[in-house]
Amino acid sequence: MKLIALGLNHLTAPVSLREQVAFDEDAAGTALRELAHQPGIDEAMILSTCNRTELYVSVTDGAEGVPQEWLNRHHHLTPGKLDEFLYRHDDEAAVRHMFRVATGLDSMVLGEPQILGQVKDAYQQARDANALKTPMERLLQHTFAVAKRVRTDTRIGAHTVSVAFTAVRLAERVFTDLRQACVLLIGAGDTIELAVRHLADKQVRRLIVANRTLESAQELASRHGGYAIGLNDLPQHLAEADIVIASTAARQPVLTRAMVEKAMTTRRRKPMFMVDIAVPRDIEPSVSELDDVYLYGIDDLRQVIDGNLRSRESAAREADAIIDLQVERYMAWRRALTVKNPAMDLRLHAETYRDQVLEKARTMLARGKSPDEALSFLANTLTNKLLHHPSARLREATLSGDHDLLHAAGRLYGLDEKAEASDE
Repeated sequence: MKLIALGLNHLTAPVSLREQVAFDEDAAGTALRELAHQPGIDEAMILSTCNRTELYVSVTDGAEGVPQEWLNRHHHLTPGKLDEFLYRHDDEAAVRHMFRVATGLDSMVLGEPQILGQVKDAYQQARDANALKTPMERLLQHTFAVAKRVRTDTRIGAHTVSVAFTAVRLAERVFTDLRQACVLLIGAGDTIELAVRHLADKQVRRLIVANRTLESAQELASRHGGYAIGLNDLPQHLAEADIVIASTAARQPVLTRAMVEKAMTTRRRKPMFMVDIAVPRDIEPSVSELDDVYLYGIDDLRQVIDGNLRSRESAAREADAIIDLQVERYMAWRRALTVKNPAMDLRLHAETYRDQVLEKARTMLARGKSPDEALSFLANTLTNKLLHHPSARLREATLSGDHDLLHAAGRLYGLDEKAEASDE
């Protein structure tokens, strides 16, 4: 099997193209199952954020082009449209890329922590879709361990330079005193949560949080002394906002040019500063053409992210050294899969049983069975599956008088040691 990382990001493609290949949260699970069932694909995971869309897949020989063909077909793109924007990493390079992504070394904001949570979400989604097997499952667990070590052993996370912080800092350049500003935040995810925290620290005059789910907006707003509204109420409140920061998962813009034009008329041309962090975009790009509206997109922030990075750059070199070592360790484990190794075969055999029984236990819980019943099923079934073949062989050995096999089994399972311990 060949491991491939295929994708595009903020360095290789403009936001206008990235939003065409982004996967929204609701549709990503279906897309992942579709990808995992393509001919030649054995495992799959999709990572889709505002800055990147990446496919991580294990493919059989001859199926290396299947992921790109599927990506074009799934998004109804003309064949070849993505060619100059895509990157592809194979095997060891794919492992290194995943480690660098999860640690924030490949992010627009060097070392930003949000990407690790997004990788974990992608991993859980792949697990839910039954799109992972032991090799990629092991890779993801290794990835999380590497990210934790990099975060612990280096200063890659020193100083705040997240996208949310950068958006607030940019707003501060336009409005010197944020204590006089009314801020409208659209969305209730991690990026907006971070922005709210930074704005609360600046003691802004008023915070308005808008979200499709009003309860989520109310929960976030209440923690920071803000006011919550639904997305349907945006037209009534937009004119109040001096600053707008938007980051939702909507497939279509939530703020149109007509809505902003009307708000600007109400504001009597008082300037409005807007930051659109979402991909696909939340604010119609043509809004930037309006007088007294200052609209910044996700790619524009790259020009602002320049401070507090020097210390992170030296930490990044340390992080790369850690990653190089861990890449080799994972690849050594992966190479061992191709070598006939009874211990490895036994582990893979046991892990296959584990995954099967665990999935059935999850299904029981989803159907309303009690946790105790599901746990009992998991424990008993897994024990029976793992011991069935060894028990059958030992019974045969007992009946045939095969003492060598019986003694070997005792040594293999440590039964001789237990017997000696009990005699003592």
